[in-house]
Amino acid sequence: MIDNPWLHRLAVLTASMTWLLLCAGALVTGTGSGLAVPDWPLSYGQFFPPMVGGVLFEHGHRLVAGSVAILMSLLCGFLWIAEPRSWVRWLGTAGLFAVLTQAVLGGLTVLFRLPTAVSVSHACLAQVFFSITVLLALVTSASWHRPMVLSVEEEYRSWFPKLCLATTGMLLLQLAMGAVMRHTGSGLAIPDFPTVFGHWWPESFSFPIAIHFAHRMGAYLSVILVSTLAVVVVSRYFTQFHLTLFAGVLVSAVLFQVMLGASILWLKRPLLLTTLHLAVGAICLASSVSLTLIAFRLHGLGIQPAIWWENLRRADLNLGPRGVET
Repeated sequence: MIDNPWLHRLAVLTASMTWLLLCAGALVTGTGSGLAVPDWPLSYGQFFPPMVGGVLFEHGHRLVAGSVAILMSLLCGFLWIAEPRSWVRWLGTAGLFAVLTQAVLGGLTVLFRLPTAVSVSHACLAQVFFSITVLLALVTSASWHRPMVLSVEEEYRSWFPKLCLATTGMLLLQLAMGAVMRHTGSGLAIPDFPTVFGHWWPESFSFPIAIHFAHRMGAYLSVILVSTLAVVVVSRYFTQFHLTLFAGVLVSAVLFQVMLGASILWLKRPLLLTTLHLAVGAICLASSVSLTLIAFRLHGLGIQPAIWWENLRRADLNLGPRGVET
């Protein structure tokens, strides 16, 4: 395997710009600027309208999105030219498809006047796309090709990859519920924390209260899963560089995320904290997705999703895994 440092640098740049794009999108929602520019793809019929008021946030978001789309297109093209691993090339293609779909969803949110379903889909796909760019930065790095060795007694235990999958699924669900909260105005449906209207359980449920309470319960479950994952990594996999790195990032980000969530309620949703809350949530998901990929590779369960479940079954039966490209 020949390392391509420029390909990795382009992937890192794309991931970094995507995180900035998430921040820009959060500012659009937080400032209520989603319809500051009522047309699409142009802005008041121009490529560069006067950047004043809400136009600064909305059109600025579009400019950053355009830059990310260009970077992702370049990255995908270079992957097909210079990357020998087919699954990495197709991951790049998935990233390009995701960013183009994002552009369409972004246009629909404007043309149809911010429908909740489209806005939430736009927000969730943005998180998934960021995770894809982080994975591309990871698997194109020189350190990815370092050998990974497990002890014999750990080699075919599949519960650790399953724990990673469960954590990733929970975080994705948590981010989806957060998106619903943001786009339905339910952020302060329960104004106190850690209690719920002075109690530990809502006395009545409306949709805003239900989604807010579900998001809060999801946060508790996410903390439990992430803490368990961190303990397992520290106790069993402390010699694995990538696992300890992403586990450390994940634990730090989740703890910071909980502090941000509480502060947002106590301070009545200040713009800076709500923007950070979304951006740090993206880091949580991307770190968990990366841990999941590393866990599957480490346990010899494969990288390609089409054979994950078969290899998990084989691992449960103490059978050797099917080999794939790494």
